[in-house]
Amino acid sequence: MKKIAIYIFSLVCLLQFSSCSDFLNTFPKDSLNTATVWQTEADVERFLVGCYAGNELFHGESFFYLDCASDIGFSFHNDGGGWRVIGDGSMNAANTGSGRFYNFRHIRRVNYLLANIDRVEFRDQAVKNDIIAQARFIRAYQYFNMNWWYGGAPLILDLPNNAEDAQRPRESEERMKQFVFDEVDLALEGIRLTPAADGRVARGAVLMLKMRSALYYEDWQRALSAAREIVSLGQYRLLDDFSTVFSYAGRDSEEIILSVQKVTPGANEWFITIPNNADGGWSSMVPTQNLVDMFEMANGLPITDPVSGYDPEFPFYGRDPRLAATILVPGMDWVSGYNNIINTLDATLPNGAANTNFVTFANNSSRTGLTWAKFFLPYSQYQTGPGGAFVWDPTQTEYIIYRYAEALLSLAEASNELNGPTPEAYDAIDQIRLRAGMPVVDRAQHATQATFRELIRRERTIELAGEGHRRADILRWKDASGRMLAETVMNGPLTRINGTVSHDPAVDQFRRARVTGTPVLIENRVFRPHNRYLPFSTGNLDRNPQLKQNPGYL
Repeated sequence: MKKIAIYIFSLVCLLQFSSCSDFLNTFPKDSLNTATVWQTEADVERFLVGCYAGNELFHGESFFYLDCASDIGFSFHNDGGGWRVIGDGSMNAANTGSGRFYNFRHIRRVNYLLANIDRVEFRDQAVKNDIIAQARFIRAYQYFNMNWWYGGAPLILDLPNNAEDAQRPRESEERMKQFVFDEVDLALEGIRLTPAADGRVARGAVLMLKMRSALYYEDWQRALSAAREIVSLGQYRLLDDFSTVFSYAGRDSEEIILSVQKVTPGANEWFITIPNNADGGWSSMVPTQNLVDMFEMANGLPITDPVSGYDPEFPFYGRDPRLAATILVPGMDWVSGYNNIINTLDATLPNGAANTNFVTFANNSSRTGLTWAKFFLPYSQYQTGPGGAFVWDPTQTEYIIYRYAEALLSLAEASNELNGPTPEAYDAIDQIRLRAGMPVVDRAQHATQATFRELIRRERTIELAGEGHRRADILRWKDASGRMLAETVMNGPLTRINGTVSHDPAVDQFRRARVTGTPVLIENRVFRPHNRYLPFSTGNLDRNPQLKQNPGYL
C-alpha cells in the first residue's frame, strides 16, 4: 500500500495564507476570501491542503529534539529549538525552551474550513465527510499534544472576532482529553479507508491518534481496541529490515502509516542537524549512553544480567542489532575519519592531527560522543554533491510520525495492563524482536505482569528511540512507589564514556572502542514533579490574561 504522507505545497500555502501570526495575539487574516472562494469542491480541497501546511503541525526535527527532553537524548545548542532547558529542568516562564506545542495556527484553519464547508455543494457526500474527518484529525492532533504537554488549554472551536475575543481561559485537562477522544471518534465516522489522494490522512492514521492518546491517558481498553483495529486493517506490516524503514529506500514501505513527506522545490527536510562535525553536521540532537545501556545483548539478556556476556570495557560489542542501526558509536566503520573509522573518544589521532570529531573540538561536535543513525543510514543516500560530497539539505528522506511497530508495542502494553501477559501481547513483541534479529520473549523470565511490563517498556524505548516518544513515556510510566519514572531517570548527572578507539580495520568494529576511565560529566539534570507540564511563556500570559501559569513556574 502506498504510504499516507503529508505533502507540503509551499506555493499553494503562500497563496492561501497571508499571515502566520499567533492565533491568540492577532486577529486571523490567513483565510480565504469567503465571497469569492468558497464556491467549488476545488476551493475546499485547496484550503484543506493549507490546513496541513507548515512546520507547526508536523515538524520532523522536533521528534529528535523531543527525545532530548528525556534521558536518551541531549541537545547542546539552546538555540536549536530550545530543548536543552527542558532536558536539564531549568525552564521557566522567561525561558520556556521550545514552545512549539502551544500553537493555534492549524486549529484556526480547521475552524475556518468547518465554518465554511457547508457553503459548497458536493456531488458526493462521502467526499465531504472525508474532508471534514481529515480536518477533525488535524485539530484533534494539535489539541492532544497541547493538552498533554500543558495540562489543559483554551478550547477554541469558533472564529474569534478580534484578539480580545480570542482571550479564553483554559479548559481542564480532563475536559480537553475527552474532546480529543470525541473528535477522533467523529473523524473515524467519515474518514476513508485509503487516502483520497497522496498526502492525505486516512483511517490508519486516525486510529493511531486514537490509540496513542488513549495509551497516554491510561484508557487501556480504548488503546487496545484501536491497536487491534490497526492490525486488522491488513494494510501495514513490519518491513523486513529495521534500518531500511528510516531511509530514502523505505519511504514507501508498508510499515509507515504517516510521515512528513515534502516535495521539491523548496520544501525538503533538513538533515544537517543530525551528523557530527567532521561530516559537516551540527550535532544538534544526539543520543546518550543511557540509551546504549538499554539495548540487550544479542542473546536477549540485559547487560545487567551477570551471565549476559556483557563486557563494560567494550560496551558496544555483542549487542542487539538495532543498536548499530539506531546509533553511530565510536569505532564503527564510516566513510570519513582516520582509516574510515569513527572516533569521538580521542582528542588526537594516531598521525598527531587534532580529531575533528572529538566531543569538545567544536560546538558542532557531539557532546555524548554518539550520533543518531536513524534517518542517517545509509550515508550513500546523501552523497549527491559534486564528487560524491555529502548533501544534508535538502533531502527527500522523511521523518516518521506513525509506524506499525508503535501499534504492536501499544497493543502489547495495553493488553498487559488489562490482563497481564497474554499470547496476543507476547506475539506482538515477538514480531518486533524477530524482525530485529533478536530471540523471542522468554516466557519463563517474563511470566508476570510486572516483569513483562519492564520488558515492554525497554522494548518500546529502543525500538522507537529518536522518534519522540521517550519524554511522554517517562512522564506517564510509574515506578513501584507510584512516582513518575522521570523523577528517577531525569535527576542526576548525564555522562559519556571515557576511552580510546583502535584504528585497526582488522579489529571488529564494535570492539575498537574501549573504556579506559571513569564517565565524564556532560551536565547535571534536575526533574521536579511540577516539570510534568511545560511552562507558558511570559508572552503567552501577556497576550491572554485569562491564561494561568502552570504551578511551579510562578
